[in-house]
Amino acid sequence: MAMIETINLTKRYGDLTALNALNLTINEGDCFGFIGPNGAGKTTTIKVLATLLKPSSGQAQVAGMTIGYQNRQIRPLIGYVPDFMGAYQDMVVHEYLEFFAAAYNINGSQRKKVVNDVLELTDLTYKQTAEVNSLSRGMQQRLSIARVLLHDPKVLLMDEPASGLDPRARIEIRELLKELKKMGKTILISSHILHELAELCNTVGIIEKGELLFNGSVDEILKRAKVGHVVHIGVAERIEAATKILETMPGVEKVGIVQGDGTALGGGSGQVIHAHYDDRLGGNFTDIPNVLINNGFRVTHFQEEPVNLETAFMRLTKGLVQ
Repeated sequence: MAMIETINLTKRYGDLTALNALNLTINEGDCFGFIGPNGAGKTTTIKVLATLLKPSSGQAQVAGMTIGYQNRQIRPLIGYVPDFMGAYQDMVVHEYLEFFAAAYNINGSQRKKVVNDVLELTDLTYKQTAEVNSLSRGMQQRLSIARVLLHDPKVLLMDEPASGLDPRARIEIRELLKELKKMGKTILISSHILHELAELCNTVGIIEKGELLFNGSVDEILKRAKVGHVVHIGVAERIEAATKILETMPGVEKVGIVQGDGTALGGGSGQVIHAHYDDRLGGNFTDIPNVLINNGFRVTHFQEEPVNLETAFMRLTKGLVQ
């Protein structure tokens, strides 16, 4: 079942087209990673889905209901986590959550139970009497997630929830999102930390200049981006001469020498050859070791660099913004 669907969704601000005929489908239970450069249209899409912006044309639907016409029915189903949260001056954590629980008509003993439950889920119970504005950036993000869980929404819309967090806070947010995924929530999350999206998400979408370039599984995007190979080669001696031979091979686009890190790809701390190979130019990149051996070189290691979400993003986008 499609929990989120956009049909030719377009949003204009005057002469600026922030979204151009966006067609996106996110099924129930999916954790969808929304990827794109700054200014690509990610936040605009999320705000439309959160019923904060009205489309200029096209449609956006949540659970089969249309945004702009059925907002009252949609809002109880969604939880929106912006990249930065705000709170009234001097408000403490449990007051902040009780305020929003009351806004969702959660009252009496049920309100206290729900607030305690979300504090426990987000590991903020020990901070319930702390002022919201005194919390670290990571704890504020956890509190923002706790807020949207008060009414147990089916859909979570998260705009850069790990933005500006230190490594420990990012790990904590990631583990919390994994728990929410296990609970069956449908999650749309935009982020620039692509390797973490690869761990969390089963589907991804790449948007650039308001247009969706790709929408599918992580495996599909990696296959689509794999138009060539980056290989790491180590030789025992005469590395510059080996590089010159590789430059003459069919299919080799670019060759360079970099300093090894002592651990990666079986190499030592010495120099390593990086060769960029394009299958469309002919030849086969697996011939490289034989070519070097036949020319008198002793190959110490040879390994292809795997394509990950970051390299896929760089290969499939041009860095365009509005």
